[in-house]
Amino acid sequence: MELPDFVYHRPATLADACDLGKTYGSKGRYLAGGTEVLVDLRQRRFCTEHVISLTSLPDLNSIQATGGGLRIGAMVTLTEVAESSAVRQAFPTLCDAILHIGSEQIRNQATIGGNICGAVPCADTPPICIAGAAELRLAGPSGERNVPLRDFFVGPRESVLLPGELLVQIVIPTQPGHSGTSYQRFSLRHGSALAVASVAARLVVDGARIADAGVVLGAVAPIPLPAASCVALLQGNEPSEELLALAGAAAAQEAQPISDIRGSEAFRRHLVQVLTVRAVHEAFERARRTPS
Repeated sequence: MELPDFVYHRPATLADACDLGKTYGSKGRYLAGGTEVLVDLRQRRFCTEHVISLTSLPDLNSIQATGGGLRIGAMVTLTEVAESSAVRQAFPTLCDAILHIGSEQIRNQATIGGNICGAVPCADTPPICIAGAAELRLAGPSGERNVPLRDFFVGPRESVLLPGELLVQIVIPTQPGHSGTSYQRFSLRHGSALAVASVAARLVVDGARIADAGVVLGAVAPIPLPAASCVALLQGNEPSEELLALAGAAAAQEAQPISDIRGSEAFRRHLVQVLTVRAVHEAFERARRTPS
């Protein structure tokens, strides 16, 4: 199917891009890597009269490792994130999660900002970034603001972005000592397959005890879902088979899955239970090996 007609804009500055986005509102669409937007246009998932390319904007293509953590530009490709030594050292599970996304050709083109701003429930980068307490730096016609990633999503393909506002950076703070992360997902086949269910976990340990925990569910709710009751069970306790089973059951109960062609509601709840146990166990073992 051919692309519909539209006016193509290529602003040279961030301010120009924001102004164009505000001017055209619902009739305009930002374009990053294009791996989702162009497919959606061809399939007539939405219609737009103006496409605003972000490819010429400065300062959106860098990865910075600072004392405060990682700053990843929204236009950095998924391949560049996955191959970054800075990301691998500071937050390696993000690299692992990205390698589940599409094919190598897709990852070479797709951007991390697009993977987040698409607000697709089964996206792979949001759960692990939320578990790592990531924040988003947004820019718009009225200036900049920071939004915790866990508060960014409103519903499927919906976010808190205002007209003319766009994502500039993903900021992942330096992780505490003795912390570990894990990302577990299930798909129907290897290769370019969407997640049927996924679970991200981050634990901070104090000896044999879980001092702090974050567990986020993906593809089983309208938005990436922090599993609060699961976390409440884990925090302050020593891991055991019984505790992990209870945590997995709590996460499965919190999930809000639907039944579709990729899996039934019951199947997805079972997956959440299994994946939560795996993610928490792996995060705990990694945290024990991580220096303070």
